[in-house]
Amino acid sequence: MSDITTAPEAEILLAQPRGFCAGVDRAIEIVERALTRFGAPIYVRHEIVHNAYVVADLKSKGAVFVQELDEVPPGATVIFSAHGVSREVRARAEALGLNVFDATCPLVTKVHVEVGKMRAEGCEVVMIGHRGHPEVEGTMGQADGGMLLVESVDDVAGLQVADPERLAYVTQTTLSVDETRAIVAALKARFPAIREPKKQDICYATQNRQDAVKFMAPQVEVVIVVGSPNSSNSNRLRELAERLGVPAYMVDAPEQIRPEWIAGKRRIGLTAGASAPEALAQSIVEQLRALGARQVRPLGGVEENMSFPLPKGLQASAN
Repeated sequence: MSDITTAPEAEILLAQPRGFCAGVDRAIEIVERALTRFGAPIYVRHEIVHNAYVVADLKSKGAVFVQELDEVPPGATVIFSAHGVSREVRARAEALGLNVFDATCPLVTKVHVEVGKMRAEGCEVVMIGHRGHPEVEGTMGQADGGMLLVESVDDVAGLQVADPERLAYVTQTTLSVDETRAIVAALKARFPAIREPKKQDICYATQNRQDAVKFMAPQVEVVIVVGSPNSSNSNRLRELAERLGVPAYMVDAPEQIRPEWIAGKRRIGLTAGASAPEALAQSIVEQLRALGARQVRPLGGVEENMSFPLPKGLQASAN
């Protein structure tokens, strides 16, 4: 064990809620049920959720992760990831005769439906999101054109639109709530007629986990976020803690904890992104204990009880 340890009687404060959301639970269960029903291999287009631990676990059970549908044998079963896909990808899967199960989070599907309605009404649609993220690619791929991407307040100033009176916006579901609010305000200031979604697109789980970090951060000296580097919502949690003035680090394995991060610290905050399993969070807790933390104290917070139905063909009766 390292000679660098926490302060005596250091405690770990656990954010509530943390870890898996309903959409991630559903996506993983879809892969596991498909494996049970059809046997390995089951193909998954892109990472089912952005977490290395989850992907490795499903690989060990017989899931094969591919980047493109051309890598899937004809007639095989393929699962679309929780982030959603474009209409072009759906059409390609149909043309290849693949047996498709869609693990797109229903809250992402809601945004896809919004885009379809907005375009049908003749609106150009501004998407607030991160370029290259699979959710953004899937959502922008719900239309054959008329989609514009902004990533920051600065992007709004340079936006060129066809008609300011026929404009709407949607957002990626895993963004920073505060940063998105600022971008929306900039859009409304520049385009007063812009239409907005009936209900905000940032999902309940993203909002709840960010609220939990806001509650936890003033009580701790450092924040550890359990999440993989490509997880949007996990990155937002780390950035939020830092904006609140607390050093924050993201890890997706216990051995990534560096003792100097917590050296002499009395209170260590721990949270986990919506794609990070509780088992992984607990392994991080054990590593922090090995480095000197004595107590673990769960904080109060929202209790989530959301759940989403599974696709037909993978429900309980299909087992």
